Amino acid sequence: MDDTYFYDPRQGHGLPHDPFKAILAPRPIGWISTVDAEGRVNLAPYSFFNGFHTNPPVVAFGSEGRKDSLRNVEATGEFVCNFASRALAGAMNETCAPLPPGENEMIRAGLEAAPSSQVAPPRVALAPAALECKLLQVLQLRDVEGRLLDGFMAIGQVVGVHIRREYLRDGRFDTAAAQPVARCGYRGDYAEVTHLFEMLRPTA
Repeated sequence: MDDTYFYDPRQGHGLPHDPFKAILAPRPIGWISTVDAEGRVNLAPYSFFNGFHTNPPVVAFGSEGRKDSLRNVEATGEFVCNFASRALAGAMNETCAPLPPGENEMIRAGLEAAPSSQVAPPRVALAPAALECKLLQVLQLRDVEGRLLDGFMAIGQVVGVHIRREYLRDGRFDTAAAQPVARCGYRGDYAEVTHLFEMLRPTA
């Protein structure tokens, strides 16, 4: 007997709450800073975010709907991924607020901005790390029937990396010390990384 619960998402999950995001967890948070065509700053967290290539480094974030971050990236071709740490989690959550276009979430959250080196959008000064990115492409997603979805993926190449020196230990970025937060489960569910374990890839 197969002891699993199966459903086809196209027909509904039949559960009190949709389990998809709880299964797809933990998800790293792309805390994306952008500027619009007028130079006004926007900062917003995206939990559909990750890296997809190492040389050159390539990252992407997904936007359900054409939100301010996506519009700004399309207009300017630049964005910054700021590291969302446990110490900054409250401020990160503040930047989720649905502010009018052009209103600065960094100011709302009481965050200090720091200038980037290769792109116009500023970075979060206290973020343990930040990735400056140039846009490669924006993809609009389709379903299995080929219909366009109101979902987009912004793919960028990392052209500059900032690391706060207190998180560099013996030439390595100390992930556990930086305490990244990740999105999990349902409304308001997050995880934090406080320790790591090592498991090396097997050799031939």
